[in-house]
Amino acid sequence: MFSKDKGKYMEELSARGEKNKNRVSSKFQSTGLAIAEILGDQAHKALYIKLAKEHDEEKLMSLAKDVAGRKNIKNPGAYFMRRIQQLKQEKKL
Repeated sequence: MFSKDKGKYMEELSARGEKNKNRVSSKFQSTGLAIAEILGDQAHKALYIKLAKEHDEEKLMSLAKDVAGRKNIKNPGAYFMRRIQQLKQEKKL
């Protein structure tokens, strides 16, 4: 009897957790997460969200796709950030 109630309780807790998984509420957040996925750099997704908030999201997405398309790049995330710095210096971003 007790284990049956415990099972229902655990199912309810699991369902609550699944409801709250998606915490994306703004376009820049989804753009930042998409950039992290494109570059294969989930560890720095907060950085990409911040960049998407501060800069033109279309330009960032275009740059991320360009970087991901280059096969000779070993660390796409680092190369992406280097290109961002270059564009900032040129005032094109």
